Amino acid sequence: MLDVFITSRVRRKIVVVYAKYPDFHTHVRGLAKLIKEDPGNIQRELKRLEKVGFLQSEKQGNSRTYFTNKQFPIFKELQSMVIKSQQYSARSKRGMADRD
Repeated sequence: MLDVFITSRVRRKIVVVYAKYPDFHTHVRGLAKLIKEDPGNIQRELKRLEKVGFLQSEKQGNSRTYFTNKQFPIFKELQSMVIKSQQYSARSKRGMADRD
């Protein structure tokens, strides 16, 4: 359901991870492995999400770690949308399985 509002597949996956797990800290390659997407695309989306304030980052050695900005003005609403969207998807899938 989030695909209607967040059209970039990679951005959507990133937002879901960081909204569901606000204490999650990772670098580009770790996130790429987790969501099975190209690190170059992930890096571009992480920079966009950091620029608007949804994410923050810090340099650790020669890599950059990204984490959720819990003070982002619409963080709680976005987090709620992600959770509700996943619950809706799970119910829809169960409903389809019941019909089979």
